[in-house]
Amino acid sequence: MTDLETRAAPTRAGALRRAAPALAGYVAVRALGLLALFLWSAARDKSAYTLLTARWDALWYVRVAELGYGYEVRLANGDVHSNLAFFPLLPWLERLVAAVSPLSYADGGFLVSLVSSLAAAWGIFAVADRVYGRRAGVCAVLLWAVLPVGIVQSMAYSESLFTALAAWSLYAVLTGRWVTAGTLALFAGLTRPVGLAVVAAVWVAALASFARDRRAAGAAARGTQDAPDAPPGSETPHAPDTPPGPETPADPGTRLRRLLGMVLAPLGTAGYVLWVGHHTGKGPLGYLDVQAGWRNGFDGGWAFARFVADKFTSFPAALAGVGLIIGVASVVWLYVTGVRQRQPLPLLVYTGVVTALALCASSYFGSKPRLLLPAFPLLLPLALALAGARIRRSAAVLGVVAVASAVYGAFWLNGSGPP
Repeated sequence: MTDLETRAAPTRAGALRRAAPALAGYVAVRALGLLALFLWSAARDKSAYTLLTARWDALWYVRVAELGYGYEVRLANGDVHSNLAFFPLLPWLERLVAAVSPLSYADGGFLVSLVSSLAAAWGIFAVADRVYGRRAGVCAVLLWAVLPVGIVQSMAYSESLFTALAAWSLYAVLTGRWVTAGTLALFAGLTRPVGLAVVAAVWVAALASFARDRRAAGAAARGTQDAPDAPPGSETPHAPDTPPGPETPADPGTRLRRLLGMVLAPLGTAGYVLWVGHHTGKGPLGYLDVQAGWRNGFDGGWAFARFVADKFTSFPAALAGVGLIIGVASVVWLYVTGVRQRQPLPLLVYTGVVTALALCASSYFGSKPRLLLPAFPLLLPLALALAGARIRRSAAVLGVVAVASAVYGAFWLNGSGPP
């Protein structure tokens, strides 16, 4: 067990009260973003609600909810865009909302996104508060809210749902609730392909805990072996019960729950990928063929590097190339800073996998900022810096960035938008 696992977690009511400032700030930032979007869209004679619920990936999720899997679009160049590329949890929830209410599938997606974004904000606060304290938790939530692509958190996309499941799974790992962590990882794996990052975090943390148990058991055995025998007739006073320390092996029940969490964690991702393989008749790698139809894959970042390099063949495209390099360097710097600040192992594993999958995908380069949205632990070094500053200065910085983010989000969705 780690120190984070042994630290008492607040009750649910106490946790909500503790998170209230972060959640209130999050709602205010997102309300500002939506207001800017509606005003900008109205000025351009567009429907902001359509942009949030019936464009790009949101349409694909609605089609899955309405028609099931099997829908595909064949492009003139021979590419096949199949809705099998989209994981099922969000469409299932859209269908559930439509079944129990008068809302449409698109309305259901928007509602799920709003609720999930609040759950994600609370989960991010819980993780940051657990590791660095309440003020850092509030700053982490507000930083996540004011990201330039933060408007996606209010769209009928799966990013908010996935981030909520991932954050609370990581919190469950940090508090030693292994079955909960595994169950949430299972659902995260039914939400997006990057659910693998949550599975990896649960597995690595569990294996590290098993390794600590083994070391602690060995140390206890050596201590017993080295202890001198009590002289005959002496009496050993009864010591009061004490809670297990960091080097005390976990009890059998905890080890069993940990193992069960490991078993549950990959079932969502594995189950859907295997089902797609069976559905397409192409075996376990069938999902990769589906992604190939979208010209998407994992090439270690080579295609993205060429995309950036091509920007330097003309001006002013070179300025965009410089911006991309600065952006990637910033992401790497934030991750390295998190390592130096000794973030808990599950956070580092989760963030590393999310970042690698986002930056090393071979297509949809404009989507990379959106794909990084769930990598909220990258924001923890900045949250610590803001938490250490004066409140007025932190509030001023976040306020300016929130306004800029709201304006950018409105401009972005009324323009190219998320691919």
